[in-house]
Amino acid sequence: MQVIKDNAGMLSNFEVLDFLSESQQKSQGKRPNGRGQNLATVTYETTEYLSKTPAAVQNPTCIENFLKAIAPFNLTKAEKLQLVNLRPMSQVELQLIIEEIDERFSDNKIEEILGIVSSELPPSSPPNDENPVGSDHQ
Repeated sequence: MQVIKDNAGMLSNFEVLDFLSESQQKSQGKRPNGRGQNLATVTYETTEYLSKTPAAVQNPTCIENFLKAIAPFNLTKAEKLQLVNLRPMSQVELQLIIEEIDERFSDNKIEEILGIVSSELPPSSPPNDENPVGSDHQ
């Protein structure tokens, strides 16, 4: 793997999960050694983590529709990326993602943003193990 252009852009969790899943499928059956084993471990652990986030149920169409619907709010690229990655469901979560939200948007607009998030981005599937995302129990 070669880096063509360092830091060329930000990737959503969906894009990372998609890339890693494809990468794992391509390398399936190959036996990693040395550095390759470390890469395989990091790839596996990252894929496992991302499969428990909203990225696991997203697709390019829903993300594209979301970005079109949210465009009138003039959010930054980083704010839009975090909305896609985190799929906030409350005003408190939005306040952590969108800078100066109270100065930039009325309560009605904030509710409208939450409505767009819930209608355009599919809900996360419930965790099926004992360690949900964000828990530190090990």
